[in-house]
Amino acid sequence: MSTEPGTEPGTGGRLPTEAPGDIPADALHRLRETGPGGVPLFTSDLSVNEFLLVEEAGFSPLGLVMGSSIYQIGLQTRRWSRSIELEKLTQAMYTARELAMTRMEEEADVLGADGVVGVRLDVNYYEWGKSTAEFIAIGTAVRAKDGSSWRNTEGKPFTSDLSGQDFWTLLQAGYAPLGLVLGTCVYHVAHRSLGSTLATTGRATELPNFTQALYDARERAMTRMEDEAQRLQAEGVVGVQLVEKSHMWGSHTIEFLAIGTGVRSLRPDHVVPPPVPVVSMDR
Repeated sequence: MSTEPGTEPGTGGRLPTEAPGDIPADALHRLRETGPGGVPLFTSDLSVNEFLLVEEAGFSPLGLVMGSSIYQIGLQTRRWSRSIELEKLTQAMYTARELAMTRMEEEADVLGADGVVGVRLDVNYYEWGKSTAEFIAIGTAVRAKDGSSWRNTEGKPFTSDLSGQDFWTLLQAGYAPLGLVLGTCVYHVAHRSLGSTLATTGRATELPNFTQALYDARERAMTRMEDEAQRLQAEGVVGVQLVEKSHMWGSHTIEFLAIGTGVRSLRPDHVVPPPVPVVSMDR
């Protein structure tokens, strides 16, 4: 899923890093020390239960992998009287996350991984300035024990934000993860006019301009996430989350992020095992 700079977010998928193979020297040393032919030691942020279930699913943890991008998000002028997407900010938030994701995938490649499970995408702000943020992607690289390839349709390690428990359940049901797919939309919600504010004071009534603005922004994020899933040839997206954050822009400018794991069937005749009821002994 390559995309040209300046294209609409969510229409091209994973972005290439600015310079291929730009993993820091210390990270390369760490990965090669524990990678193929190195010391048999893995690192992981999986809990004990997650680790055991990933092993039970037929995968071995290889190491903690991460990607980072410190990005100057910048500013974009807006008309206070109009609800509108701020496309430059949307593109900045999308590109920064994709750079972090791509670098995490590069680290997984060094380890010879088939995929990365338990992926987290975080945004941190530092004292360098309000318009600067660090985007981090982090997860545990895994490899199939039987030597089969689980890479996605683009030949890259699959990525998934599913927990170890959900990853095990997904495989048991005959599905495989393809990749973490996302869509984003930074949207400015117009201020209400003084007349509208006074007219609705004390009344229980819908605010149509706010409703439509938030509805439109969420739909754009969802559509872009689905576009990424289609490019991975996914049959569906599981574990979808809709996250809303104003970051540093203020309450009237909000980022809507839709994120989930694209999946495919392992075989056409797979059978989903019936759920087993569990009786709690707690009173």
